[in-house]
Amino acid sequence: MLDVSVAYNRYKFLGHEFLTWLWYRIETDPELTQKIEPDLESLAIGNRVVLENSRHNREETITIRGDGAGLEEGLIALKKGAKVTEINLVCRSAEYEWRFNLKGESLALSGLKTPQTGKVEKKEDLEGAVLERMYLVEKVVNLTFGLYQMFMGERLDPAWDKRTVGEINRWIGRAVAGG
Repeated sequence: MLDVSVAYNRYKFLGHEFLTWLWYRIETDPELTQKIEPDLESLAIGNRVVLENSRHNREETITIRGDGAGLEEGLIALKKGAKVTEINLVCRSAEYEWRFNLKGESLALSGLKTPQTGKVEKKEDLEGAVLERMYLVEKVVNLTFGLYQMFMGERLDPAWDKRTVGEINRWIGRAVAGG
């Protein structure tokens, strides 16, 4: 039987590939979220991206943060072989917005900010408020799960290296070249 820590270290690259693939899909497929959650309109890169590049037995970490920060450095890092290890995402529907961080190696969600819910003024309203909050959290969990399923469907396809990795590399090349 495979030790948990050995398995974790052996397969954490999948989460990093997932987040890199997700950045690519966000930039190239505007209807990505609707394929999983039809009432969610968009998914965008938020205010933080962390990339790592392991080259020549040396770990390089690039962190891009800040509202309105350009992602050019991240694209250049991708071109040099880096993978996304952590990303902040913004998901929107008509009137709602969710913000959250997704960590590649564990697929852990953190810093989730859900849309505001109504104020609880009476004790009788508490159950409804809790259910509404659970519904809003579930939206992000279902979206993340659905995106990972979509990724694994592509990742396990024998054409992954030729087709998908090739498409991602072409996207990176075009983005770095400015077009």
